[in-house]
Amino acid sequence: MFSNILSATLQGITGRIINVETDMSNGLPMFNIVGSPGPEVKEAKDRIRAALKNNSITLPASRITVNLSPGDLKKDGTAFDLPMTIGLLTAMELIPTELTEGILFVGELSLDGEIRPVRGVLPIVQAAVANGIKECIVPADNANEGSIVPGITVRGAKNLKQVMDYLGSGDDQYLPSVYTDPLSIIEECRDTIPDFDQVKGQERAKRAAIISAAGFHSLLMTGPPGAGKSMIAKRIPGILPPLTLSESLELTTIYSVAGQMPKGKALITSRSFQSPHHSISRYALVGGGANPRPGIISLAHRSVLFLDELPEFGRDTIESLRQPLEDKKIQISRIKYSVDYPSDFLLVCAMNPCPCGYYPDRGRCRCTDTEIKHYLNKISGPILDRIDLCTELKNIEINEIRAGKGGISSAEMTEMVMKAREMQDKRFKGTRYRFNSDLKADDMDKVCVLGKKESELIESMYKKLQLSARSYHRILRVSRTIADLEGSENIQSKHILEAASFRPTLEYFKWG
Repeated sequence: MFSNILSATLQGITGRIINVETDMSNGLPMFNIVGSPGPEVKEAKDRIRAALKNNSITLPASRITVNLSPGDLKKDGTAFDLPMTIGLLTAMELIPTELTEGILFVGELSLDGEIRPVRGVLPIVQAAVANGIKECIVPADNANEGSIVPGITVRGAKNLKQVMDYLGSGDDQYLPSVYTDPLSIIEECRDTIPDFDQVKGQERAKRAAIISAAGFHSLLMTGPPGAGKSMIAKRIPGILPPLTLSESLELTTIYSVAGQMPKGKALITSRSFQSPHHSISRYALVGGGANPRPGIISLAHRSVLFLDELPEFGRDTIESLRQPLEDKKIQISRIKYSVDYPSDFLLVCAMNPCPCGYYPDRGRCRCTDTEIKHYLNKISGPILDRIDLCTELKNIEINEIRAGKGGISSAEMTEMVMKAREMQDKRFKGTRYRFNSDLKADDMDKVCVLGKKESELIESMYKKLQLSARSYHRILRVSRTIADLEGSENIQSKHILEAASFRPTLEYFKWG
């Protein structure tokens, strides 16, 4: 007997429909899985055999061949356990063929028939809708995640018997459908994010944080230990605008593919704060591996990526950020295919001015000039050139520590950021841009219009500071954001001067 069951696999963050073809015929008893299966897929035959036995079903002594079509697409993971089992039951005529038509199955089987969660259910259900499939049966723990996709019936199954009872009877009581309206669960979750009014002093760093959040500009903070660099970084997600529905769906897709979705949660509704340790590998940061998965920079999509003690990260790890900082995505290439993972993150970095952290205070700093230069030169010019804002923090005075609250609150900063974002939304409506930081050189003159006085000022800066073309454009982008914060349609000289004051320079990183 022959059967054909619908399933799906992941290619990057996109679902691809797979036909699970099962043939059962006379011959030497064996169970073969073909169609570019990965190791986990090949192991499925042992899980399936045990799950059926523990549900009082014995596979016949037949020649069983399961083909995962198309055959040139590699299949990884354990999501094919359930569709292959249903294919076998259909080929054994225990389930009528017509009852499985138009239904997509995904799920991992335990040895007793329990259906366990798998990654990537959201993009798989989205692919099903795109291909005209009307029903999906997924693990119960993934049902909420899949149920936010409109236009399809999603059912969450806890075990194999539940699926068999539903297919045998067609009665919804065995496997009720689930649907969640995504608009009903979009919420602003800021209660756990600390407030900026707890930060004493450091007004310049707070100003840099506001500009960074308003235009989605990358930020580098330098200063001695205890100056407040990490405190400020952890509070930046609290001044970013709430996630939109489309952003939530993007983030949820990435978390689902990465296997990072919280159990039972349907949608990621708040911006994340990713802060990897400096010992992280390049592949863990940007993604990849033998079977590519999203890295930390993709989990930080539309959110904040904080790299504390930046020079302590491996040089290759830091340099791997070049492409995503420019292209807002990371491409992982393999011999037979390549995948793109979105990585439009707000980069916030912090570092000490020297290995011990106390330069230029020679009373406390124990580092030699050579050690300082070696430490700071771990950050290459091309990476510095991709950082829009740089600010230095100093140790705060005792009277500032003993004062009350630290001044401006996160709520006030958010209000300023939102006004700047509204101007950007209006300006970039119908274009490829979302933020000032996205602006490409070919559109710069249209958006960053300068008067005669402003043009002369920035021309003078370009020559005296020996700017690169990229640095010149980044000053203009930051100037545009500063103007937006003030509600100004035109970039003024004061906006350019402030933007230039935050410019990271190579000389700044060659102290001593």
